[in-house]
Amino acid sequence: MTPTLSVVVPTLNEAQNLEVVLPELAEVLDELPGDHEVIVVDGGSVDGTVETARRVLPDAEVVEQARSGKGNAVATGIEQASGDVVVMFDADGSADPAEIPHFVEALTDGADFAKGSRFAEGGGSADITPVRMLGNAFLNQTANAAFGTRFTDLCYGYNAFWADMAPVLDLPDADAPPTDDSTVEWGDGFEIETVINVRMAAAGAEIAEVPSVERERLYGESNLHAVRDGLRVLRTIVVERLRLRAARRVSGARAATEQSSAAA
Repeated sequence: MTPTLSVVVPTLNEAQNLEVVLPELAEVLDELPGDHEVIVVDGGSVDGTVETARRVLPDAEVVEQARSGKGNAVATGIEQASGDVVVMFDADGSADPAEIPHFVEALTDGADFAKGSRFAEGGGSADITPVRMLGNAFLNQTANAAFGTRFTDLCYGYNAFWADMAPVLDLPDADAPPTDDSTVEWGDGFEIETVINVRMAAAGAEIAEVPSVERERLYGESNLHAVRDGLRVLRTIVVERLRLRAARRVSGARAATEQSSAAA
């Protein structure tokens, strides 16, 4: 059976990019068998992003996120998704929609999570800066050491997974109001890719890396701040490692209690 896709597109002032990206994405989805959906999640754009999305792709579902940050946008899109597979897709033109069938193939071949990688053989990037490349390499190695993984690209937003894996992610409630309008709450920022990666790994999910070529942003400037968001990713690795250790302790204690009860 061919899976149906829910493509989640987080946006913040990406009107000019959506003029190109959404028709290109729709063309690829139209060539795939089955009915698929595009979910545009907006974070309060002031450049006409919402109006542009509705105009260039009338069939798209356009929703406003409750808080700020890419992570909250992704969580909102996941909650809205009705397809068999969730595809995380950036709105700036850097993601090539023609690669979507490769992600789907990895999933139908047995993976729970198809993780895009710019650094796997066949991948590449026309957009990453030397600073971001060094930072990603450091964070990637740190995550691999902490979780026993073999990721080649930790901080990349082009990923896909079976929708029934969403509970494993245990993401923050997407609809909860912000506690402080001046800051992006933890889990709501660009660290979302890291959260998803390591929680999939911690859950023992079958992960397949998919080579991906990151294209240049079409228009505008990225909302990513290399140092600030890199520190958020590092914090995420530490927090998630502690979370995994705590879960293992609880699991071990529960197993010991069950063995004692059985012996009695």
